[in-house]
Amino acid sequence: MEKKAFVTKEMVEDIVKKYPTPFHIYDEKGIRENAKALKDAFSWNKGYKEYFAVKATPNPFLINILRDYGCGTDCSSYTELMLSDAIGLKGEDIMFSSNDTPAEEFEYAAKLGAIINLDDITHIEFLEKTIGYIPETISCRYNPGGYFEIANSIMDNPGDAKYGFTTEQLFEGFKILKAKGAKNFGIHAFLASNTVTNDYYPQLARQLFELAVKLEKETGADIKFINLSGGIGIPYRPDQEANDIKLIGENVHKVYDEILVPAGMGDVAIYTELGRFMMGPYGHLITKVLHEKHTHKEYIGVDACAANLMRPAMYGAYHHITVLGKENEPCDQTYDITGSLCENNDKFAIDRKLPRIEIGDYLAIHDTGAHGFAMGYNYNGRLWSSELLLKEDGSVQLIRRAQEPKDYFATFDCFPIYEKLQ
Repeated sequence: MEKKAFVTKEMVEDIVKKYPTPFHIYDEKGIRENAKALKDAFSWNKGYKEYFAVKATPNPFLINILRDYGCGTDCSSYTELMLSDAIGLKGEDIMFSSNDTPAEEFEYAAKLGAIINLDDITHIEFLEKTIGYIPETISCRYNPGGYFEIANSIMDNPGDAKYGFTTEQLFEGFKILKAKGAKNFGIHAFLASNTVTNDYYPQLARQLFELAVKLEKETGADIKFINLSGGIGIPYRPDQEANDIKLIGENVHKVYDEILVPAGMGDVAIYTELGRFMMGPYGHLITKVLHEKHTHKEYIGVDACAANLMRPAMYGAYHHITVLGKENEPCDQTYDITGSLCENNDKFAIDRKLPRIEIGDYLAIHDTGAHGFAMGYNYNGRLWSSELLLKEDGSVQLIRRAQEPKDYFATFDCFPIYEKLQ
């Protein structure tokens, strides 16, 4: 598929008069269209709900856009629960899916009335000791082990993941929870990451629906919802095709009618907790070219670095790059696009074919709307960028200011340097 930036050179030149680069910018129109498409794709299920994975893009302005389409939040930490609480989400609009969970996080989740999604059988006792009871509505995360395959192609390796109950533990856990007062049960599983295939969700659904039927029969637990979690990916590379969410929804529906309905479970709600799919394509990291270096390779140095977008340095992940204003020029130059960290892996692209780049050009690094800003860090004392929202009317809104040195030093309030910075 063609990768086109949702901002132009002229737009960026206007934006930087007020908000200097680097910055992350998000496309409201794209986010809204995508959220509506997801809701429509699963509208056949009366109880359907998307719990947006806060960890992907923890910004209240963006999450509030999703709330217009009935989305809740999936939280994995105390601060993510705080964010959900701050924007007015309560009760079963919040899913708390953590692992290796501190007691105070379970306490806060229970206080908010969130649905708690347990990661391990030992957490049943830990939760009960922590909050004094087992909630009537409870969920458990499932990990079948082994490899997850589609058409003999290995998609991921759940057996090597630290998450979830084994099959035997899940049956035992449901019995224990039921004996302790749980009445409404949910199943959750995340078996493959960033899949670019329309077959992942339907196959995952088949596995979980068959499991649900057996669980109800053997444990007597009343399964109210099945959470297909995340895993629907995005096409980072231009030679990949985007997932068809309408087709995915239709095929999950077919499996639902084939397995759950005949078992008398046609009232089970379907939940999802998509992060990358919801936001990923609708964010760009905009950065300005500062330097060019001609040594053993051709290097282009920009004012962003891995502290603004970790994925290429950490995973070797591909992010498409558009040289704004040169979209129609031939990609006949080969560059490494680098940041300023004292780390050789601080590169947004290696041996990338691009148009000829000049100092002062602006680059749009694609697909940073999820796991982009959120994974930022302060190594070398580099500061987090601002986040901007490109509104549907074409205006630009600041939705997070850039970090300043005083923010970086704020936790040194026990040391004299903090006072000198005030």
